[in-house]
Amino acid sequence: MSTDDVLAEVGPRLRRMRKDRDVTLAGLSEATGISVSTLSRLESGLRKPSLELLLPIAQAHQVPLDELVGAPPVGDPRVRSKPIVRGGRTHWPLTRQPGGLQAFKVLEPQRKEEPDPRTHEGYEWLYVLSGRLRLVLGEHDVVLSEGEAAEFDTRVPHWFGSTGDGPVEFLSLFGPQGERMHVRARPASGK
Repeated sequence: MSTDDVLAEVGPRLRRMRKDRDVTLAGLSEATGISVSTLSRLESGLRKPSLELLLPIAQAHQVPLDELVGAPPVGDPRVRSKPIVRGGRTHWPLTRQPGGLQAFKVLEPQRKEEPDPRTHEGYEWLYVLSGRLRLVLGEHDVVLSEGEAAEFDTRVPHWFGSTGDGPVEFLSLFGPQGERMHVRARPASGK
């Protein structure tokens, strides 16, 4: 299907979506800030759709932009990644695209380690699938059990790992800054 064919289908799709939701042109205009005449021309195909027009319409209908333009289905959505072993931890990447939000399934073996808190820009989310995960975050030293989650600003010194009682499997999500750890200097006293 050519680009012109895809664009020709947008207008009728917009009209069907609006009517299926029982929304008037005036109501959609109020929700999007787009004039009634522009919306009418979009639906009739007299105006070519643009991103600046489609984004507010997608937001008003609470649908992904792909649904408005009838984007072709994507290929196999499954992520097939190979495990990466770093520092004894096994990481399975759960996202394919570099940059942006990254997700990993992590298996931390049973071991007793001295926490070594680090900082970096961004936020991190952890979710324990099985076992118990020790999280040192600033002044807090907590243990997360299966089904528990933590969210934190990674500019706060943090460390997480095994409690020493057994292996732990968890999900880790973070932005691109989370890949760049920074060593925090310790005071001369070693505390």
